[in-house]
Amino acid sequence: MGKIYDATWGRGFSALYDRAFEATEEAGLRDMRRDLLAQARGRVLELGAGTGLNLELYPEGIESLTLTEPDPHMTKQLRKKLAESDRSAELVEAPAEKLPFDDDSFDTAVVTLVLCTVPDQTAALEEIRRVLKPDGQFLFLEHVRSRNPSLAKWQDRLEGPWRFLGDGCHCNRDTVSTISAAGFKLGDVERPELPKAPPIVRPMAKGSAGPA
Repeated sequence: MGKIYDATWGRGFSALYDRAFEATEEAGLRDMRRDLLAQARGRVLELGAGTGLNLELYPEGIESLTLTEPDPHMTKQLRKKLAESDRSAELVEAPAEKLPFDDDSFDTAVVTLVLCTVPDQTAALEEIRRVLKPDGQFLFLEHVRSRNPSLAKWQDRLEGPWRFLGDGCHCNRDTVSTISAAGFKLGDVERPELPKAPPIVRPMAKGSAGPA
């Protein structure tokens, strides 16, 4: 995946992921996820599903749920969670930059805290646009580059160390601009903060977009 980390750290990161995010989830991140996913409809694709923190938050009325995850350590955690869940979902091991699905396959595509980590953000967004139906929707919840110049400078300075600690996470990506440049028409975009998180990863973007 092009990450700067060794296999031992990647394994440990995935094993501790849910526990590390527990306070942040309880302080409001889970509610943000739930509010975003309430908009999901039809055939739903979630990219970078990780350990499955979104699994129980999808509305009951969706037609189907497909989860993709390229990291073998995360996939192990996700398979376990799926086995214990009443939610029916298909798990596909694939990177966001190379999705094994036909064009126009899904009504909804979802990413939450994913586009910070994908090695090639533009390629991932192009694939999302390809597999979405012409009237499909793209739902995203991401931590992003700060609009405060002072904080953005610190994000640039600390991007390297954070990328190692965060298992490939880039804290300074201007993700909303990249979504727009990839051929999406942005809908409403909220700018909440990631609760109980270091300042360099607090700025967030939550919203929707559709193929332009």
